[in-house]
Amino acid sequence: MAYDLEELRRVARLVADAARVETLRYFRAIDLSADNKEVDGFDPVTEGDRAAERAMRSVISAARPQDAILGEEHGMTPGTSGLTWVLDPIDGTRGYISGTPTWGTLIAVGPESGPIFGIIDQPYIGERFEGGSGHAQMTGPLGARALRASQTKDIKDAVLFTTFPEVGTPAERAAFEAVAAQAKLIRYGMDCYAYALVAGGHADLVIEAGLNAYDIAAPVAVIEGAGGIATNWEGGPVHNGGRAVAAATPELHAAALALIKEAGGGV
Repeated sequence: MAYDLEELRRVARLVADAARVETLRYFRAIDLSADNKEVDGFDPVTEGDRAAERAMRSVISAARPQDAILGEEHGMTPGTSGLTWVLDPIDGTRGYISGTPTWGTLIAVGPESGPIFGIIDQPYIGERFEGGSGHAQMTGPLGARALRASQTKDIKDAVLFTTFPEVGTPAERAAFEAVAAQAKLIRYGMDCYAYALVAGGHADLVIEAGLNAYDIAAPVAVIEGAGGIATNWEGGPVHNGGRAVAAATPELHAAALALIKEAGGGV
């Protein structure tokens, strides 16, 4: 099925613009409060999350009412076109409520087989990373440029990111540690921004577990558009969520998967 990629890009940028307004309205507000979505843990949601997703959905519904929408805060709205917009209004709400600027808005669109275009947007910094269909670019305070993943092939030369030090289960943590033990540098806590850094050639590898579709669909599009590769821990598609390995090169990706498998695959 053919899609009008330019039209999808246009709408996606409008969606990102709408989210910027709402996320910045609440960011670093003294009276910002967060509700907890988990009983045994802490998974915060703020009015910034909810308002941003409402604004994003409004843009899509007006421009492309035939498309489905899946969002973190407001669930699934069915469509008839075969395309689904996958939205995370604030990826990294823990960072958002802590005042750090490395949270982001995630937007992806595509058929069930995977995203054909995605955006990682950081409203406060003013950086926007876009990718899909073999092309990726960014705009920000330093101007506009094409995105290209690094040429790092060996884990000993790699900068490795994950969001949470515990990664997931103890077994998943052990699998991550097998890779981390060989990496040049390990960094934590960047949420979606880590994937943007891989697309930009500044980092080389991201390994995460416990993801939902809205956490990873947009990063998959941006990483792949920049020449990288993103799969699950078994080497299959990850755009619907699960455990992700995003790497700058096929060689680095294969080496990470081999170490994960050798460590028991996180099972």
